[in-house]
Amino acid sequence: MTAHPPPAAAGRYPQAATAPGADAAHRSDIPARRLLLVHAHPDDESINNGVTMAKYAAEGALVTLVTCTLGEEGEVIPPELAPLASDRDDTLGPYRADELAAAMEVLGVTDHRLLGAPGRYRDSGMMGAPQNERPKSFWQAPLDEAAADLVAVIREVRPQVLVTYDPNGGYGHPDHIQAHRVAMRGAELAARADFRPELGSAYAIGKIYWNCNPRSQVEEGFERLRATGHSFPGIATVDDVPGVVPDSDVTASITGDPAYAAAKAAAMRAHYTQIAVDGPFFALSNDLGQPLFGTEHYLLVHGDSGAAAGEREDDLFAGIGEMVGMEESARIEEAAE
Repeated sequence: MTAHPPPAAAGRYPQAATAPGADAAHRSDIPARRLLLVHAHPDDESINNGVTMAKYAAEGALVTLVTCTLGEEGEVIPPELAPLASDRDDTLGPYRADELAAAMEVLGVTDHRLLGAPGRYRDSGMMGAPQNERPKSFWQAPLDEAAADLVAVIREVRPQVLVTYDPNGGYGHPDHIQAHRVAMRGAELAARADFRPELGSAYAIGKIYWNCNPRSQVEEGFERLRATGHSFPGIATVDDVPGVVPDSDVTASITGDPAYAAAKAAAMRAHYTQIAVDGPFFALSNDLGQPLFGTEHYLLVHGDSGAAAGEREDDLFAGIGEMVGMEESARIEEAAE
């Protein structure tokens, strides 16, 4: 398997740049288009949304990533870093924070945060593992308590678009399921004026998407992998890929300049303890190769599609351009006063 050097040490997650209540709608330095992504562990964002994040960051949108845990229970791929594991020195979390910071630098994303505060919620391990029952595990977090931490971010950033997992978290991991619940509940509570007004003025997100992978793309990707020389001991299956859905379920597909796919691959390489990348393919700790997708797909579950009937969107902000323009005009007028 192709080896990659570990990332250089980088800064830990920046937290909120403004106090609760200091929202984007009243700051002239915030971009007109704002995208929020909620993920369970470091590396999930690069695997699922690396192209999307690189594209919108390059286009000047504010891309905000909220990661719910540091992935402390992850398996460690490089033998020389094995002591980081939770059953040894239990220092993987801080190392993965540095990996994530390096990945975000590659993608051009400057606003990445841990839910609540660093270390507030711990990786719960795989479903059924003893770690699920730890009091500090994300799986055990009271839903409205964790959602309130996200409400503070939503009301500050005021994103038009939210991206997260489907109700199964893509593949049934407890932290992914909980991230989905927190994202959806956070969006609901953020829009309620009677919920925690000290966290900022109420705000309703215009569009919410769930990550997904159309079956045809996944099957074609494995055909390419089998036909190409690779360095992996084995090959995964379609069932190993999270969020595989019938092609007809997909409502939006994001691609673009090949540089975005290259940035995604580089961001995945930055997660050195978790991912090994070999050209257009990668493997997790199970050493089973799978395709690295240069086009990312979504299911719109809240809001109106900006595409014609029967067609897919090619822009997550499609259909909300008029609203964005109105917000931008208001900011310009306010700044001029």
